[in-house]
Amino acid sequence: MKLKHNLYRQLLVVTLIMFMVIYISVAIILPKSLVPLYEKNIYSYLKNPLEVVRSDFNVNEIESSIAYIYVNGENIYSSSNLDEIIKLDTKQILDRIKQNSGKFIYKTKTYYYSTRNESNSYKVAITDDAYIRDMRTDLLKTLFPILLVTLLVILSVIALWSQSIADKILKLKEKVDNLNNENYNKKFEFKADDELKVLSNAIDNMKITLQKNEEYKNQMYQNISHDFKTPLTVIKSYIEAIEDGVEDEKNGLKIIKQEINKLEIKVHSLLYLNKLTYIKDMDNYKSGNINIVDVLESSVKKFKITRPDIKWQINILDTKTTFKGSKDMWEAIIDNILSNFIRYAEKEIKITVKSHRITLYNDGPNIDETILNDMFTPYKKGIKGQFGLGLSIVQKTLTILGYEVRVKNERKGISFIIK
Repeated sequence: MKLKHNLYRQLLVVTLIMFMVIYISVAIILPKSLVPLYEKNIYSYLKNPLEVVRSDFNVNEIESSIAYIYVNGENIYSSSNLDEIIKLDTKQILDRIKQNSGKFIYKTKTYYYSTRNESNSYKVAITDDAYIRDMRTDLLKTLFPILLVTLLVILSVIALWSQSIADKILKLKEKVDNLNNENYNKKFEFKADDELKVLSNAIDNMKITLQKNEEYKNQMYQNISHDFKTPLTVIKSYIEAIEDGVEDEKNGLKIIKQEINKLEIKVHSLLYLNKLTYIKDMDNYKSGNINIVDVLESSVKKFKITRPDIKWQINILDTKTTFKGSKDMWEAIIDNILSNFIRYAEKEIKITVKSHRITLYNDGPNIDETILNDMFTPYKKGIKGQFGLGLSIVQKTLTILGYEVRVKNERKGISFIIK
């Protein structure tokens, strides 16, 4: 793709604009700002020779760029170079002088003067603005070559730098274009440890993340298919067995009903997990408050029927038992944890509420450290190869409510800590 305004051209335009601004500042604004300093020098330059001016002075003895007027009573004398400095007679010049030193404009030119009063005489030194014009010209002659050389050096540096930046950006674009290409493995080494290198590393990490997500998604689809296929196969087999008269209809329907209930639970779990994805930013799901003791007692009562052989304990060690969220959300959290617990607990399940945290403990086997961090990933294989959605629902729901959950291996058993 051909770029209409490539980076090099943009930087070149910016550099030229900067040069023009610098040139205007140095060539126009700076000389004008120096005028008061030049004028101060002119007044000093005019004042010193007045001490030696007299009626019979010779201009060659003093400074030829300055004209002089000497007034003694009714007699007015002027230096021979007065006409060269200003085409104006002495009386008209004297009429324009209003103070000890100053300036006036005549025919677009500025003239500077300085006066000296003595007992019997009045002296005037006058010059034009040639000094200031010469200073401006000298300043430009000195600065212009420097500015030109500076511009060429800057343009050369920017040309090399912009080309380097453009190459890096094109490499980054190539990486982005191939994010979904598994066969693309080019590695670009950025020598400068700058923002583009950080961006390059971020793109590499993004590709790795996308590949992992794709692998996880494929694995999840496979596990979901397997999870749904098993009860469907059982249902189909029993229907065929009943039709062929191999299986008793009453017993067959009982098994079919059990498998349908399993499927229903799995479908509800998937729908609930999908729902959490869409409600995570809705404040009305977080605004409510519930007494966690009621939810814990209700859940324990349900699961006691399934595992009556286990010792169940609820220890409330804190008066603050109010937690953010709705009853339905906390039931989903506690029920999914306990349904996991009853599969592995040996003799005891204990729930403790203290310091505004909930600790759920069972005395089952410890969890392998390699799968500890993936406990809450949907359909990620966990303990004894089991997989499902329950713990993922726990984590997502708690995250929405502003809580976190972590799993800890105890000396015997494991604990889920919600805080």
